Amino acid sequence: MLDLASMSPKDIRALIRKNEIDVPTSGMSKGHVQANLVVVPKDLAYDFLLFAQRNPKPCPVLDVTDIGSAEPKLMAKGADLRFDIPRYRIYKYGELVDEVTDLEDYWRDDLVGFLLGCSFSFESALLNASIPIRHIEDNHNVPMYLTTIETEPAGNFYGKMVVSMRPIPYQLITRAVQATSRFPQVHGAPIHIGDPSLIGINDINSPDFGEPSIIKEGEVPVFWACGVTPQSIAMTSKPELMITHAPGYMFICDPKDESLAVL
Repeated sequence: MLDLASMSPKDIRALIRKNEIDVPTSGMSKGHVQANLVVVPKDLAYDFLLFAQRNPKPCPVLDVTDIGSAEPKLMAKGADLRFDIPRYRIYKYGELVDEVTDLEDYWRDDLVGFLLGCSFSFESALLNASIPIRHIEDNHNVPMYLTTIETEPAGNFYGKMVVSMRPIPYQLITRAVQATSRFPQVHGAPIHIGDPSLIGINDINSPDFGEPSIIKEGEVPVFWACGVTPQSIAMTSKPELMITHAPGYMFICDPKDESLAVL
């Protein structure tokens, strides 16, 4: 069995390009940045960039491609965003119309790609601080929830924030906040701790994306802003086309997580 945690990002991307990996990427290339993907036509690219600038918690921008180019030159020179993510989602006018393993049939010369920070990138810091991560322990996708938290609108884009959740032992919450606060480019500190209903989550065992995590006695649900938020925005704003990663199936970048840390 391949040790995906120890493999380089380039080698992981090569396996993904050959369709030999089709599972959530949490824990792969341990210590390397992972990123969410958003692709929109150039006519909407400025509006989305402005939206991300106004909403840095859920949409921290790591890289932007040239028009028509699928190469993320800052995060993985030579990589190809059309093929190097295990699963993609295609939204047209707010409807999810397809989920695919590559973008060969959907790529156009007028598209602009955005890589956004992902909370998978601060998980190494949590593990280094001896904080358990349930979805890695139980080998499932992280649970993600649509909330009642409104994002700041920009141009054509508006809608509600999505969050990811990790159960944290009560005595380790302060340490978890400290560890993730060092990584503002990958969502940073939690946006909510405790009662899910206060942010519009009525059933924590039924996530809108991903799979539920068991919350054990003595643990508290902790919520971070999530890069799946643009998929909520796509459904609300109904752009002609928005392409994203499938939740949990990220782009693995060359830089190390620590390169994004605030000292």
